[in-house]
Amino acid sequence: MSTSTSSQGHTLRDSQVAALTSLLSLNPPASSLPSSSSTTPASSLVPNSANAIPTWKVLIMDKVAQDVVATSLRVQDLRDQGVTLHMQLHADRPSLPDVPAIYFVSPTSANIKRIAQDLSKALYASSYINFTSALPRSLLEEFAETVAKDGTVEGVEQIYDQHLDFLVLSPSLFSLSPSLSTPTLSPSSSYTTPTPAPGTKPGAPESYKSTYEKLNDPKATENDIEETTDRISRGLFSVLVTMGQLPLIRAPRGNAAEMVARKLDARLRDHVASSRGGNAFTAGGEGAFGRPLLVILDRNIDLVPMVSHSWTYQALVNDVLGMRLNRVAVEAPEAGRVTKKSYDLDAKDFFWAKNAAQPFPQVAEEIDLELNKYKTDASEITRSTGVGDINDLSQIDLSSNAANLKAAITALPELTARKHTLDTHMNIATALLQGIKNRGLDTLFQMEESITKQTKREILEAIRDSSKENPEDKLRLLLCFYLSASDSAMPKDDVAEYERALKETGVDMGPWEYAKKLRDIHRMSNLGAAPAQPATSTPGGELLKGFSSLSNRFTDRLRDGGIGGVGLENLISGVKNFLPARKDFVITRLVEALMDPSSASTQALQDTDDYLLFDPRAGRNARQAPSRGRQTFNEAIVFVVGGGSYVEFTNLGEYAARTAAGPGGAQGGVQGVRRKITYGATEIVPPADFLKSLGALSRAG
Repeated sequence: MSTSTSSQGHTLRDSQVAALTSLLSLNPPASSLPSSSSTTPASSLVPNSANAIPTWKVLIMDKVAQDVVATSLRVQDLRDQGVTLHMQLHADRPSLPDVPAIYFVSPTSANIKRIAQDLSKALYASSYINFTSALPRSLLEEFAETVAKDGTVEGVEQIYDQHLDFLVLSPSLFSLSPSLSTPTLSPSSSYTTPTPAPGTKPGAPESYKSTYEKLNDPKATENDIEETTDRISRGLFSVLVTMGQLPLIRAPRGNAAEMVARKLDARLRDHVASSRGGNAFTAGGEGAFGRPLLVILDRNIDLVPMVSHSWTYQALVNDVLGMRLNRVAVEAPEAGRVTKKSYDLDAKDFFWAKNAAQPFPQVAEEIDLELNKYKTDASEITRSTGVGDINDLSQIDLSSNAANLKAAITALPELTARKHTLDTHMNIATALLQGIKNRGLDTLFQMEESITKQTKREILEAIRDSSKENPEDKLRLLLCFYLSASDSAMPKDDVAEYERALKETGVDMGPWEYAKKLRDIHRMSNLGAAPAQPATSTPGGELLKGFSSLSNRFTDRLRDGGIGGVGLENLISGVKNFLPARKDFVITRLVEALMDPSSASTQALQDTDDYLLFDPRAGRNARQAPSRGRQTFNEAIVFVVGGGSYVEFTNLGEYAARTAAGPGGAQGGVQGVRRKITYGATEIVPPADFLKSLGALSRAG
């Protein structure tokens, strides 16, 4: 059985797309693919050239593999690779005896039995079997025994371990797939609810425990913790194999992050030592920035990013609209009525790729600028061709406007696609504005920006504010305040008064009770970081144009859609228009201390100096690597055990964007190049779902 490795890409998504396109091209030899040093973008890392006729085939996936593909490829990408049909493994499928089949499934006994059944029925001309992660030897032997008994061995062309058991939600953002960490069931989740195991009743509570719950459940046994951390280490191993990089590993002592780091280090050492003639890191495990740093952290180091409100586009879409697997559903005007539409937001959406991490008012301004640009380009085409509207090009006199018609037809597909993208984000921005006003998210975010400066009176006023519809938002504000404040700023009498005010909102008090318990544990054991004090921040600014221009555009759009008398003025009135201040969360400050000690705070350096260091390149029998002192890195992979958030991802991205690699001393670094950070977690958890996990743990004991 072979292990598939991918070309080194600019981002994790580049690497994953390269691996997926290789899989869809029947895993051609590595020599026929671009070299690892190639700077070819992922969109062109396709073995089928434009002039080649692809091999037509069908793609068969289980739910796990389907989610992996859905976050990085579109249906047209499958078509480009010759995939004429994609189907579910366990669904009824027609026989196509003249067509080869690609199986992309997770390595489970149920899946290999179903594949063996397909082979016995000769459903397809040949089978190319790809597993999302390493197939255990016991299952491989079971499969081999079955196909040998059935006499269907000749129907199997390939069996590959693809190491793709993770979801890439943004070019530098990933989460482990549901087969590795089972998320809490929620309609607003950014991850996928797993299919219950055979014999398990759908909806059973155990089926939907988040990783954070599993690792912090007081009733969890040692075997439960070992199994969960082992699954996480396998998922991280897949990420590193896909990236083709062998990092140095740092992790704090005494928590789940240390267990994952030790298991991952052992797995990497075994892989390097046991692979004959080469392994996934044969090229040295170094990227363009040199050998990277992998920082594995425990979620309990800082809970604030999991419950805080955000003012950036991507985080707001996740929090307000319940983005799931990069898909979001909103209500939009069409033909005189409001209908519900679903949109895919991914790297091929030029507006999303550019503005996902931007503050929302700036996104509103960008929509206006892009719409003006579109209007100018469309006007130029109509002027040159003599038609009144860009949709009337078919009415052109072909004999007198041949040259102009050719230019117009060439430009029309791009203009049409651009207009569709802008309409998409106009509808999303409008839905966000409605949510922002209904929930008072602008006020809550502004308070959390300077949370340690808030007074008792201001916090109580916000909790008792009847204009804020969602009591969970008030709970999140109080949690941010409580987890960020020093002990002296939280007298017991004040805490009791906050609790009384919070209970009056009718919100579930479980998350609050668990947060108090967790803070007491940290205080007694001195584990984890200190309360999350904001770093020195730069004041935010005003974007006076953003909302007003969006209002004008949307009013016109509603009129065009046949809905009169409706505009954004009522939504925008009272919604604050500002840019966020610059501040770093706890994990960002810890990563800074590990990547660039010269610019880190003294407290962050003291916290990270005691972190464990693992070097998987040292070999299977080598001891744990001794401390090498403080080093500088230009590339890091930051992984949080227990869940991550778009807020934290954006915060790390902001740090990377403003930080250039320092001169000299950078390990394999490139002077003058900004630092590169890839962020991942067991799950990317919406704030509402994380509150549910905290509540469940509070009730567990």
